[in-house]
Amino acid sequence: MSIALPFLAIALAGALAAYHRMPLLFWALLSAALLTGSAWLGANPIALWVAVAGLLLITVPLSIAPFRRSRITLPLLKFYTRILPPLSATERTALEAGTVGFEGELFSGKPKWDDLLDQPRPQLSAEEQAFLDGPCEDVCALIDDWEITHERADLPPKVWDYLKKHKFFGMIIPRQYGGLQFSALAHSRVLQKLASISTTVSSTVAVPNSLGPAELLLHYGTDEQKNHYLPRLADGRDIPCFALTGPHAGSDATSIPDYGIVCTGKWNGAEVVGIRLSFDKRYITLAPVATVVGLAFRMYDPDGLIGEIKDIGISLALIPRDTPGLEIGRRHFPLNVPFQNGPVRGKDVFVPLSALIGGPDMAGQGWRMLVEVLSVGRAISLPSNATGAMKIGALVTGAYARIRKQFGISIGRFEGIEEALARIAGHTYAMSALTLSTAAAVDRGEKPSVPSAIAKYHATEISREVVRDAMDVHGGKGVILGPRNYLGRAWQGSPIAITVEGANILTRSMMIFGQGAIRCHPWVLKEMQAAQNPDRNAGLRAFDHALFSHIGFAISNAVRSFWLGLTFARYGRAPGDKYTARFYRKLNRYSANLALVADTSMLLLGGKLKFKESLSARLGDVLSGLYIASAMLKRYEDEGRPSDEQPLLAWAFHDRAHRIELALSAALRNFPIRPVGWLLWLLVFPFGRRAQAPSDRLGHRAAALLMSPSAVRDRLGEGVYLTPGAHHPAGRINAALAKAILAEPVERKFLKALKNSDIEALEFEDQLREGVKEGWISADERRLLEELRAITLDAITVDDFDPIDLAAGKRSTANRVEKAA
Repeated sequence: MSIALPFLAIALAGALAAYHRMPLLFWALLSAALLTGSAWLGANPIALWVAVAGLLLITVPLSIAPFRRSRITLPLLKFYTRILPPLSATERTALEAGTVGFEGELFSGKPKWDDLLDQPRPQLSAEEQAFLDGPCEDVCALIDDWEITHERADLPPKVWDYLKKHKFFGMIIPRQYGGLQFSALAHSRVLQKLASISTTVSSTVAVPNSLGPAELLLHYGTDEQKNHYLPRLADGRDIPCFALTGPHAGSDATSIPDYGIVCTGKWNGAEVVGIRLSFDKRYITLAPVATVVGLAFRMYDPDGLIGEIKDIGISLALIPRDTPGLEIGRRHFPLNVPFQNGPVRGKDVFVPLSALIGGPDMAGQGWRMLVEVLSVGRAISLPSNATGAMKIGALVTGAYARIRKQFGISIGRFEGIEEALARIAGHTYAMSALTLSTAAAVDRGEKPSVPSAIAKYHATEISREVVRDAMDVHGGKGVILGPRNYLGRAWQGSPIAITVEGANILTRSMMIFGQGAIRCHPWVLKEMQAAQNPDRNAGLRAFDHALFSHIGFAISNAVRSFWLGLTFARYGRAPGDKYTARFYRKLNRYSANLALVADTSMLLLGGKLKFKESLSARLGDVLSGLYIASAMLKRYEDEGRPSDEQPLLAWAFHDRAHRIELALSAALRNFPIRPVGWLLWLLVFPFGRRAQAPSDRLGHRAAALLMSPSAVRDRLGEGVYLTPGAHHPAGRINAALAKAILAEPVERKFLKALKNSDIEALEFEDQLREGVKEGWISADERRLLEELRAITLDAITVDDFDPIDLAAGKRSTANRVEKAA
């Protein structure tokens, strides 16, 4: 023991210094103090001097900066430069676009929770709230989704006119151009409310306020372009679309074959320098009704008319609908959700250089423009639409499960239904917090490229899970389409959101961790920038600082992962109250785990990591889980730590923790270098994977919240359209919940008496009459049961049709399968 004591002293000092991220000098001083103590305790003298020599051998060279840089850092920099994977221009643009917010802390292994909790609570302005309570509420009352999806396959003229008149298409446009200039939070809330009554309408409103001409013009347009287009876009005189995707360039948008050749041509009777465009685009939302088309294409200048560069690169242009050669108007039909969507084509379409967004100076900057804008629009549109659908789905499914009875009790009392209701409630709570978080990030001025990818992927994926569970609870009610069905179109259309604005498989396996690993890591991007610095001395100094900070960072995360795993993250400082402090400590552990595994992966796999898509996807799942859990805790704090919300928070948190550990487990079990995977497993899971899915008891409490009116239920569904109406069956069912609950004791009393009686009446009205006559119920109670029967029938009734009403209409002859063959 006396021999080991000095080395244990140095190891203990190192562990303490690493855990608390103390500088090298502190470790040396602490080691010296502990070595002195070990000598006093009778440590072996030879072992003591060996330990002292080892300590000096490490600390002295590393403490002398000139020596360290010339003898250690410089050779490592040369080696690093050789192995650094080359970044394509596309990858470099994607990495440089956007900003880093709190997600960077989640990659640190030791998040600064105060940075999150000190962020101001997102709030709507009085003007924004008035818009939601006024025009947004009013347009929802005009919407008949069955008319839109089945009868017209389009919005009716009165809805189009109302949206234009009240500037729904100009939410992001500043007031100086006639727009509403709403915050991202208000933008999100409007889409959520619209999505709760019609995803066709919400998609129609989302596109002009997301990735499209307005957003691009605001950031990059010339003054002339802004003054011409923005007022027309704000009031709906112009309807925009943006054409990016084509048959041969989907997820790989940078490989677009569409091109424009700089040349001279006629424009408004004059000979001008312009671009002759040829393109073939598809899946373009709003294209069939668009009056102005945003177009992405590759620009060439073979004759050097505007400069020496021949291949200028991806560029963006605005093309009026009436431009000769532009072909639009036909429609795609995406899964019976008939938002306007279709192809855009053109051959030798000539436009002047002034059609380029930003003018000739922005030629070749199209990919950067798209990536920067996409991170903002993608953070709002699809997550908000998905969240609105989840919120209304949660409320109406809970109400339906209480009203609908089988075997004499509400179906929501059966444990199988409870499981589905708990998932619906917990997932809706989590995604509501996520959507709120990304909207708040945009309002703080961030361009959240990584959070927007997280929000897009998880909100749309979880929305699909929620609508699946809602369909299962509703059974035949959800299957039979018609004016009374409020779930079928959401179920049919769920793959659409999964696919658009970056297919979810691509987003998960390449974007979330692919961008996050470099952008969010505190040192990797700095090392890369230092290695590529043309000033060799400045680059060496920057690389030296980043490299040794990175080494200390990696050691710290290894120590923190192991210690927090050994103690099950039960100890340590954490914010929150007695209920939530344990959640923060768990996230501290998972943050250290992520940082450790990510660092190891980047170090050992290098440039090959971007081809290990399964590993990247699983680490992206960990980062996503951390971000979503953080958003939930932030929401809980902003709401004032409401105790009635704790079952939802707990269910959603345990679900996220379980998913995080599953992702870490899969990453380590399949790590490409098996011995390293085993070592990482020991550091991350010293006692094995421990997090479990939410318990049945917790699920019971979460499910119960959906089936009874309460403040927490109201907060869960905040902002959706609930006004009962002839064309809003979900609103009617939700409004009937309180009345149904009020009648339940009377119903139980009546059915018990009926069961024990000799009454032969078979019709419900006759049974009620006999019940009053026999004194089982009063006349008022009879009316209550009659109202309950009407409520129940309204909830469970489905539609039927005359066969002729279901005829699909004229058969298309343009694109038949036999013609394609």
